[in-house]
Amino acid sequence: MSASANKKLLQDIFAAAANPDPAARDRALFTASLADDAQWIVTGQYSWSRTFSGKEAILNDLHGYVRTRLRDRTRTVAHRFIADGDIVVVEAKGDNVTPAGVRYDNDYCLVFRLEAGRIKEIREYCDSILTEKALGPFPQAPAKVAS
Repeated sequence: MSASANKKLLQDIFAAAANPDPAARDRALFTASLADDAQWIVTGQYSWSRTFSGKEAILNDLHGYVRTRLRDRTRTVAHRFIADGDIVVVEAKGDNVTPAGVRYDNDYCLVFRLEAGRIKEIREYCDSILTEKALGPFPQAPAKVAS
């Protein structure tokens, strides 16, 4: 796909998911556009920093956990899209509240890499201190027991 087509896809994904009404937020296009072997890389050196490998890990382990930490369905409003070939950079701001009433309005720079109209990789850059302050540390992966 062209850079403009990739940019349009991401614009459509963010528009559907940014509805002010939590009940109307739609992530179907994101889910449909996510490659089965996609990776979501949370950058940095804090408890959330890790790579979520595969569509199911992204949807269940990352997004599923985030949903447990917020009052409503997540809302991230994009305000800039920059496309170059198979890369689309999205600047966005969260508009979220925890069940305890703490605002979680993080600033994001998300770098998407697409292949044939499918999202293959997402690199997330954000305020890690705000993430841990509002959402708490990400749970540690269970330790593997040697057989």
